Amino acid sequence: MENIGVMMTCACSPSPYLQEELDKQFKLFRYWECANKEEFLKSNSNSIRAIVCNTSVGADAKTIDLFPNLEIVSTFSVGLDKVDLVKCREKGIRVTNTPDVLTDDVADTAMALILATLRRICAMDSYVKSGYWKTKGEFELTTKFSGKRVGILGLGRIGSAIARRAEAFGCPISYHSRSEKPNAKNYKYYSSVVDLAANSDVFVVACTLTSETRHIVNREVIDAVGSKGYIVNIGRGLHIDETELVAALVEGRLGGAGLDVFEKEPEVPKEMMELQNVVMLPHVGSGTWETDTDMADLVIANLKAHFLKKPLLSPVV
Repeated sequence: MENIGVMMTCACSPSPYLQEELDKQFKLFRYWECANKEEFLKSNSNSIRAIVCNTSVGADAKTIDLFPNLEIVSTFSVGLDKVDLVKCREKGIRVTNTPDVLTDDVADTAMALILATLRRICAMDSYVKSGYWKTKGEFELTTKFSGKRVGILGLGRIGSAIARRAEAFGCPISYHSRSEKPNAKNYKYYSSVVDLAANSDVFVVACTLTSETRHIVNREVIDAVGSKGYIVNIGRGLHIDETELVAALVEGRLGGAGLDVFEKEPEVPKEMMELQNVVMLPHVGSGTWETDTDMADLVIANLKAHFLKKPLLSPVV
């Protein structure tokens, strides 16, 4: 397969593993490194049969149309919001993603954000390292997580994994999704996002980003969580109306937030930089060496399956 042209839209990962393996097994083109994109396209557009992308730089309709012989888009992510699925279906282009292999890491990250936010772990770490423990004495009291009501927006693979972890802390679980899950009888289902928020101490966003879920967490939902509640987002930044979230945090209408994702990454609202009730991560939910390797292997396995005319491992289109 060394002569099959595969184009990466971006580096996809801090690890070189995916690029190295693609380079070994295919003819790899690093699009983001091309100084002259127009010249690159003139020389190579007909050679590209596969695109590898992620949730930072995906494959929109304009990109897809640049490559007349494109057969497959394999995204280094679970999320598909940066791939134009409609265009791919129209043109008969296959699409794959990397579900399952990152579920545990993202669920672990959600739990880390919950504990860090409620117990103010980052603030306490800074307190010790700044020498304040010695000069100012004991740190102020924080908030208990065990037994809190956890509401999960989106009970898919990741949402379910978060629910299982929260159950171990003695937390009653409730959720909202497009429909009630028959295998979630131990959890309370709310048909309304606002009702879920109103009955949650910790409100976790774990749903897929679609046109329907963009800004699904609006002012009404945020106010329903309330001044003693917390919002944790490991989904996508666009799930939350960020302007409303910032206002609620600044005004004290929301107790706190743990965020791995933002609306305009890597831009973060400056108002949140000084807030002590917010913990922010740079979109690293699945960012471990182990999962990075597993995701890369799945991307490559899907490409190989396609070009060998075998069933795809994680087909979307």
